[in-house]
Amino acid sequence: MEIPYIPKDAPFSEDQRAWLSGFLAGLHSRIAVIENNTSTATTVQTKPLDIVYGTQTGNSEELANEAATLAKTKGYQPRVAGLDAVSMDQLSQMESLIVVISTYGEGEMPDNAQLFWEALSATTAPRLESLNFGVLALGDTSYEHFCRAGKLIDTRLEQLGANRLAARLDCDVDYEETAAEWLRSIIPDAGVSIADPEPTPVKTGWSRKNPYSAKVIDNRVLSGEKSAKEIRHIAFALGDSEMTYKTGDALGVVPINQTDLVEAWLERLDAAPDTAIPNQDLTLVELLSHKLEISTPSHELLEGIKPHVNDDELSRVMSVGDKEAIDSYLWNKDSLDLLNLAPDLKFDVAEVISWLKPLQYRAYSISSSPKAHPGEVHLTVAAVRWNYNSRPHRGVCSTYLADMVPTGETAGVFMMPNKLFGVPEDDTAPMIMVGPGTGIAPFRAFLEERRELGASGINWLFFGDQHRAEDFIYEDEIGEMSSSGLLNRLDLAFSRDQDEKIYVQHRMLENGKDLYGLLQEGAYFFVCGDAQRMARDVDSALHKIVESHGGMSSESATEYVNDLKREKRYVRDVY
Repeated sequence: MEIPYIPKDAPFSEDQRAWLSGFLAGLHSRIAVIENNTSTATTVQTKPLDIVYGTQTGNSEELANEAATLAKTKGYQPRVAGLDAVSMDQLSQMESLIVVISTYGEGEMPDNAQLFWEALSATTAPRLESLNFGVLALGDTSYEHFCRAGKLIDTRLEQLGANRLAARLDCDVDYEETAAEWLRSIIPDAGVSIADPEPTPVKTGWSRKNPYSAKVIDNRVLSGEKSAKEIRHIAFALGDSEMTYKTGDALGVVPINQTDLVEAWLERLDAAPDTAIPNQDLTLVELLSHKLEISTPSHELLEGIKPHVNDDELSRVMSVGDKEAIDSYLWNKDSLDLLNLAPDLKFDVAEVISWLKPLQYRAYSISSSPKAHPGEVHLTVAAVRWNYNSRPHRGVCSTYLADMVPTGETAGVFMMPNKLFGVPEDDTAPMIMVGPGTGIAPFRAFLEERRELGASGINWLFFGDQHRAEDFIYEDEIGEMSSSGLLNRLDLAFSRDQDEKIYVQHRMLENGKDLYGLLQEGAYFFVCGDAQRMARDVDSALHKIVESHGGMSSESATEYVNDLKREKRYVRDVY
């Protein structure tokens, strides 16, 4: 900035001219200092910090956004992205990186991190000596490969020469406080005092720790009387919650343990309901009912009970440590079955309680469109029941919903957004949906949404189950959608209605030419349901279809499918 020039013919005396020149020079000096300080502050505030996330249900993305908010208050310019949006070239240009990633299933990468991991673990991955990084891993100690996705990425970044900002943090299911503390420690001040930092937003609303008590307005069985399954349609009123959702989101449900199971635990522990537990604010019956996982055996329970019981098979599978052997041993058993291995043994109540994990919410794909059902949210739930050791066993949340919250009662719920899974923004884009069994849930919502929008895109559904007569849930609705022209194609696979079992992946292969043609026209390919078998078989069928009808090699077909994933045109909601 230049000092303003005072013309010689200006009507000032020499003394006035000298005073004014000094005033303007001083003003210029102050402005220059302010501009310089502002420039310095801006430089520090815009110091980049890359925060990337790998997520299946949204928890890691939420933490990444919280980290970004914190980083802004400390003088950084955070850049948040899903791992599927990060190329190796971009990674090699980064200076400071925080990775927040959850482990999915049995130690797998979440869907939006798989392609990143394949590139990072390849021999062509770049050296990263100039990168400083930290990994925040989310997982569940109930699974053998606890936080495996985070551990793999942490190790690989180190192998490529990157330097840790801090040691990796592995978080269990109750991660909020430890994760927040780790983020505060790993994101230091940028070295400047910020006069008016953006305030950290206060968390409000409904969550797994503060669920909304939603009234059940419909709870009915969809499957037939002779079905091997009990599939229910459950609808909640959102009331005054102000909760909103979009198609593709999930609903978290906070369950309560079955009363008869809690009573059986009290009897087995030979303890009164009001027994006080050290370091606990709740009584024993309150803990067993509302706070503790008393059905699914934890690793701590297995380790704790092993020395007290004389069970050769348990000792063998625990000593070998083979996950499949342990799972096979636990098949049909719950935690009470393990306590009953030594029926005469008197347990220390506090010790047994210390072996149990917190009771967790369950997430269900929403099966309604908010446009079609304003003020409501619908679920499609398979109630899990079986008998073992002359005692009924039940799925924790599915039978809580089926048995304990009939129409008129309330249950604790909260919304779980899924930004990766939803109806295409382009109403003309074709949709191919594969959802056998309760996997049809989000696609009922998708079709309702498209009907409300008046979308013109082709809708093609692959659905199946065991028997058409008993297991064709929502048959009337799907039939109406077909007859109205909303559902353009419907391919059914009822596996046990003929000698040879037929599944949805078989129907895909039978219609491979049309399916590939629709992908070439820009179709979106959605999958919902069982991750371990169905989703893998469907993925294999998709690769075969692309290879066969696209005239491609196996490698080219894989790259084609990977491109669909990068373009968010191949998206899964699997569990």
